[in-house]
Amino acid sequence: MSKIRLNTELRNKMFNKIKNVFENENTQEKEAYLQARENVDTMYSRAFNLARDVVERAYPPEDVEVLRHFKQKYGSPCDVVAKDKCFYFAHTEVNDENEDEETKSHFDFGLYGNLNGNEYGNDEGRKFAYAYYRDELKANGLNADILAEQEGKQDNPFKTKHQEANDKFLGCRSGYYDDQSGITKSFNDQYQLDVIGTSHCRSRTIACTKIEYEHFEQWRVAKGNLVSAHQTWIDSIQKQCEQLKIGLKAYRYLSEAVELATELGIQVDEAELIRTNSTGLTIYNPSNLASLIKGMKNKSMTREQKIALRKQYEAMN
Repeated sequence: MSKIRLNTELRNKMFNKIKNVFENENTQEKEAYLQARENVDTMYSRAFNLARDVVERAYPPEDVEVLRHFKQKYGSPCDVVAKDKCFYFAHTEVNDENEDEETKSHFDFGLYGNLNGNEYGNDEGRKFAYAYYRDELKANGLNADILAEQEGKQDNPFKTKHQEANDKFLGCRSGYYDDQSGITKSFNDQYQLDVIGTSHCRSRTIACTKIEYEHFEQWRVAKGNLVSAHQTWIDSIQKQCEQLKIGLKAYRYLSEAVELATELGIQVDEAELIRTNSTGLTIYNPSNLASLIKGMKNKSMTREQKIALRKQYEAMN
């Protein structure tokens, strides 16, 4: 048999197959990512339980209930209790000049919440969301690694397309972090607390101790560690894939690509690659090819044939 030349489709198939193996290998980078994700769950639980203590100390539940009672009695003029997932926490210390010095920051428990104390969402929060729900995004054919892969690059249509698809799946309208549904809403609803005052959270700084404040910072660091571990893991895959692309581009024959895969410990069925096209249909199988061609024909049918097909369909269902 003559050697089969590599074309773009076969190169892409080989690349995707080998890349998939890279992503599923149990490497140190992947283990660090998985460990960071587990740590986030632990830290979220601790931080939110602490936040509940701090917030309820500032806004006692019994006061909240009284105000809700007055709202029911008098309506909107007494509508001053609201749920929130982000808070300004602050502690005060005496500095070297013997003056009170306040340290405060914005802590957002939302899925897209900031990682740096900024009141508004940004790509750091989005990176966390993608890293945390990577498995769910990948399972639905989405590129959860797009921001990690595009790190350091300018915004571009390719990045925007995948970013918008991820946000839509997660239930966060791109650019509007308060417009939530689905996964994002379910996540955020776990971390809602009653606060008194309808004004912006910036105007209602909640006092806490220095130790409590440090615990909140540790939780936010854990979120940042997940983003960092995800970036490191994807970087390692990207470096391997860059070399893979160079090799596949240089190869002329499929047998060379299969040999590379074998050397990497990856089993590739050369015949299967040849038989299937980009849709996965085995086009060189005579029966499948005949069915494909027949399906393309616009045949006229008699009334009796249509009735017979309908009866056959109903019998099968």
